[in-house]
Amino acid sequence: MTAHHVDANALTALVADATAAPSQHNAQPWRFRHLAAEGVLRLYADMSRALPRTDPDDRGLHLGCGAALFNLRVAAAAAGRAPVVRLLPDPADPALLAEVALNGAGRPDPALTALYPAIPRRHSSRHPYEERPVPAGLRQAMREAAGAEGAQLAFPGAWHVQELLELVRDAEGREALDAGVRAETVRWARTGPAGPREASDGIPAEAFGPGRYGRATPVRDFAAGRPVPGRGWAVFERNPQIALLGTAHDGPVDWLRAGQALERVLLLATVGGLVTSMTSQALEWPELRWVTRDPGSAMAHVQMVVRLGYGPVGSPSPRRPVAEVLDVV
Repeated sequence: MTAHHVDANALTALVADATAAPSQHNAQPWRFRHLAAEGVLRLYADMSRALPRTDPDDRGLHLGCGAALFNLRVAAAAAGRAPVVRLLPDPADPALLAEVALNGAGRPDPALTALYPAIPRRHSSRHPYEERPVPAGLRQAMREAAGAEGAQLAFPGAWHVQELLELVRDAEGREALDAGVRAETVRWARTGPAGPREASDGIPAEAFGPGRYGRATPVRDFAAGRPVPGRGWAVFERNPQIALLGTAHDGPVDWLRAGQALERVLLLATVGGLVTSMTSQALEWPELRWVTRDPGSAMAHVQMVVRLGYGPVGSPSPRRPVAEVLDVV
């Protein structure tokens, strides 16, 4: 056995945990390659799963891959490893997003290990939440979690939350008029049973949550006007609790850091008994994304809008088998 050896079962488990991360439309735009002789696991963008109309600059793709990278770090720590990560290690290969040395020196990070039980429990919940406020201590812990990954987390005031709801309404109107964006939603969000090629990705109807009555909410309606058999309706919370996750700069390395920060916040929220969902509608239109910024914070670029609170746990979305996303060389 060499110093770099990683057992095949351990490697499969690490990648399975990594791919439990959220991604835009659950497209799962990642690939992994294990360089067995070096003990290195590489994370690549799978551009065949990009969303060119919804995510034209691939910002969302990088966020999802960053979230998968963070899950990998958590799983490695829980397995007694101290991985060393390099982001964008090869300027000549922009699809190579990260390189992870699985046998780094030092001790596993106990803060990461503590998040490991939340990986299989974290699911986007698109149901109504209770009006019960998130405790100040948990909010502060989530701010610190984002900061640990080089990002910021801000909780906007009530008036700005209402502005965000209006931006969501505006974005939904734009999406309804854009045939290309609608087509991507239809491709990845299923209103009926999955076929053999659809069973491991996309968003199934049971994960949509109920249809909404009344005013806009920061919950994306993946039905996009299509009938969903058996789907109910509900009134959502009047004053949703919203967090803005952002960065000082706005390039690929910042998006990868933001994706790691996002997943760290989501896992910590899960440990704290919260449920979460994400909305990116307003962030998909450049002129609306700029307005999402909270003037009360120094956040320069909003990367994700997170809704959080107490409520029903969301339904799990399918995942691709590890054999489809992992190569060993």
